[in-house]
Amino acid sequence: MKIESMKIKNFKVFKDVTISNLPEMAVFLGAHGSGKTTFFDVFGFLSDALQTNVTIALNKRGGFQEVISRGVKNEKIEFEIKFRNTEKKGVFAPIVTYSLEIEFEKGKACVSREVLKYRRGKKGKPWHFLDFSNGEGSAVTNEEDYGKKDFEEKRIKQKVTSPDILAIKGLGQFEQFKAISNFRSLLEKWHVSNFSIEKGKTISDVGISNHLSVTGDNLAQVTKYLFDSNKEVFDKILEKLPQRIPGINKVMAEETLDGRIILMFGDENFKDPFIARYVSDGTIKMFAYLILLNDPELHPLLCIEEPENFLFSDLLLQLCEEIREYAEKGGQVFVSTHSPDFVNGLKIEELFFLVKENGYTTIKAVSGVKRVKELAKENQLGWIWRNHYIEGVNL
Repeated sequence: MKIESMKIKNFKVFKDVTISNLPEMAVFLGAHGSGKTTFFDVFGFLSDALQTNVTIALNKRGGFQEVISRGVKNEKIEFEIKFRNTEKKGVFAPIVTYSLEIEFEKGKACVSREVLKYRRGKKGKPWHFLDFSNGEGSAVTNEEDYGKKDFEEKRIKQKVTSPDILAIKGLGQFEQFKAISNFRSLLEKWHVSNFSIEKGKTISDVGISNHLSVTGDNLAQVTKYLFDSNKEVFDKILEKLPQRIPGINKVMAEETLDGRIILMFGDENFKDPFIARYVSDGTIKMFAYLILLNDPELHPLLCIEEPENFLFSDLLLQLCEEIREYAEKGGQVFVSTHSPDFVNGLKIEELFFLVKENGYTTIKAVSGVKRVKELAKENQLGWIWRNHYIEGVNL
């Protein structure tokens, strides 16, 4: 599943933002405080609302008044996400639109409108496969027949137990509601990577971890899991490791007598391996990204915050290619960065920038800036950014 476009209204610094033509790999530039982390938190908010309810998701961020854009009164928080199911390559898949409106009345938050719809062709009337307001609505039960010549929708009325609960939370558990289920899966399986060097160097308790955590504190556990359960992937990572980190030719995750796991690195110049806490920060981080980006089970959406921290500039172009390979395999990736060296590895259509004016932020595609398109014909994007040719984005 690939997100094609998004609209965000009245969510923190995003008073009214539309982002179109999102590629498989999208990179976001912006000054500190412009809203890059807040943009990623849109998915965090929706994920929290799905797992619990809208009230809890809002309270986790300080409540409705802290989440709604400053200066906005008597309006709703709104999201619209357009995505396309891409399960079968080469088969046309219609755009699916999920829209959500949240309002606050009489001291309570509620879902005033929640819609999931397909469009019939490029100009046809959209089918509302799910349509709920204030906790009540209906959903189409014969979604699999959509697109057939004589398609006639069959609907079932439903009611959620509270108006602050998303309808996709319940209906997304049923296979018959394919589009609903796919969108629910996006929110459940989306992942933000904000890797911490100190967390990655910790000695982990024994246990099974299939996927790298947000901070990477289970790096040793995931390494051991891959070695024990998916040697082919582990060997692929080891093959790449010397290309990314000269000298490192071996990685081990050993279990101690007291039931913990120690991550150790072998250097071709020394006989004995080094415990993780004694290797360089860049080595740990690059290895963690190789683990993350070669995960056999792709996240439908992976967000990576400032991957350049602690990495030598020469490694950033290689990391950019690793991320692009991940996206090409089917996992969409959003990245925030401040590094011109990382930006040098990008295509112009992959780059977006955030501009904050009068307290609110907008997001624009760099490919839509004429002077940048002209400069990019003969210059790298990182150089263009470093020299302040990308409007509103400065080092």
